[in-house]
Parts: sequence; structure tokens; C-alpha cells
Amino acid sequence: MKTSKSKAIWIGNLKDGEGKISFSSIDCEANYSYATRFGTTKGTNPEELIAAAHAGCFSMAFADQIAKKGFTPEMIETTANVTISTDKNGSSISKIELYSEATVPDIDDETLNLIANDAKLNCPVSKALSGVEITLQLRHI
Repeated sequence: MKTSKSKAIWIGNLKDGEGKISFSSIDCEANYSYATRFGTTKGTNPEELIAAAHAGCFSMAFADQIAKKGFTPEMIETTANVTISTDKNGSSISKIELYSEATVPDIDDETLNLIANDAKLNCPVSKALSGVEITLQLRHI
């Protein structure tokens, strides 16, 4: 079993505070704040990090499933859009849209779509986010 670790530091209140997120496996820090999360200020936010994790996880699971079906993936590029919504109960992640392009020789679109949907349902990040609506649009190039 592998455990991954990141660290977040927050200083101040929600609206005026700021923080840093760091990753244990690489020498990288990213700033985050209320303005980077809900506004247009440069920096990252938790939803962007979830989007990156989901895009990466889906792409890896998709490649694995393609290979298990006897095909060779040449390239998979996935973008994830994570939507945060606010209502009377507070904020929550309401939707994740995956957009993926795959170059896989000698496979028909129907088979590739079946494999992609299986990867969408079964990658570990999708499973962790199972209470969120997750959509997938696939383009076979």
C-alpha cells in the first residue's frame, strides 16, 4: 500500500488569509487564497488540485484498460473541469467534466468509449468522488 502526502498551511481568516500547498514528492509550493478559489487572482485552489488529480488518474486508468484489452495507447490527454457551487448549505463540488482525447490505433470508437467509461467509473479518484456527477466527453484522434 502506498500513501501520498501533501501539506497545506493557512494564515488568517477565510476572506483575507492566504496559504501555501506543498507536495512531499517534489520540490513545489503553490499559493492559494479565497481570491484564487472564488475569484480571478493567480494561484491555485483545492478544486484545481482535484481536477489535476482526476485528469491524471483517469488518463492512467484509461491507458491501463486499453492495454488490458489488447490495444496500444499512443497518447491520452485529459482535461478535468471541477465546478464548485454554493447554496444555503455552503459550498460543494457539484460536477466534474472530463474531456479526453486518445490516440489508439486499430480500435473502433464504440470499444474505446466502453473502455473510457469503465476507466471513468473505476479510477481511484473517481471512486473517491463518487457522490459527485462526473461526465466524460471522448474524442478518438
